[in-house]
Amino acid sequence: MKDKRVLYVSSEVSPYLPETEMSSTSFEAARKAHHKGVQTRIFMPRYGVINERRYQLHEVIRLSGMNLIINDMDMPLIIKVASIPKERMQVYFIDNEEYFKRKGTIKDENSELFLDNDERAIFFAKGVIETVKKLNWAPDIIHVHGWMASLLPLYLKEYYKDDPLFTESKIVTSLYKSDFEGALNSELINKIKFDNISDEKVAILKDPSHLNILKSAIANSDGIIQATEELSSELTDFVNVQNVPTLEFQSEETFADAYLDFYSNEILN
Repeated sequence: MKDKRVLYVSSEVSPYLPETEMSSTSFEAARKAHHKGVQTRIFMPRYGVINERRYQLHEVIRLSGMNLIINDMDMPLIIKVASIPKERMQVYFIDNEEYFKRKGTIKDENSELFLDNDERAIFFAKGVIETVKKLNWAPDIIHVHGWMASLLPLYLKEYYKDDPLFTESKIVTSLYKSDFEGALNSELINKIKFDNISDEKVAILKDPSHLNILKSAIANSDGIIQATEELSSELTDFVNVQNVPTLEFQSEETFADAYLDFYSNEILN
């Protein structure tokens, strides 16, 4: 995997958010790959709870400034970057004042899901892809972690399917247990259809539950990793009928090396 390019796209990354299975796994996977000579880039949302001063985030003017169209609305894309101390790794943050300035990640002060989480997920997916295009950095593998990043496989395989930068890119999705109950805004399916993505491809999102958002990611991925010890039987059954390589749950001590072997021997082989 030396000198290969791996783009890590995660809903959460430590140390910028509290440590969870996802935030630590996505960070450690990228860190280990980086130390093995893999070229890495990490992207995450710039939630309002992230302390910009503490982590020395700064806007990258040359990457910011474009507008993304979300459900027929122009939404300005702001790109910020920070360096992980001691690791010589950069993290890119997808930002927009309307979507991410609030002091919460996915829920309000009453523990209710934000009504626009659906648009935030679309914005995040498009924002990552458009920024990578501006960087002109063609990834060999795009590794997706978490539901906020889980529309990215659909958009890459459909909306950006003719973009030459991603012709050879392979998508790997890591699956984690649900971090919200209920569903996103029921208009999600229509907002995705606005981008001329076919009814067939978005049908699974008619009920935009955490489970179905992950199913959409799985259906548009080239490989699947079980990143948590226990997944629902429905999700496991859905993975089992996909004709793609899968990697079972790995221990904390072995997962980073196992991911690199999976990339090399199952995804890029």
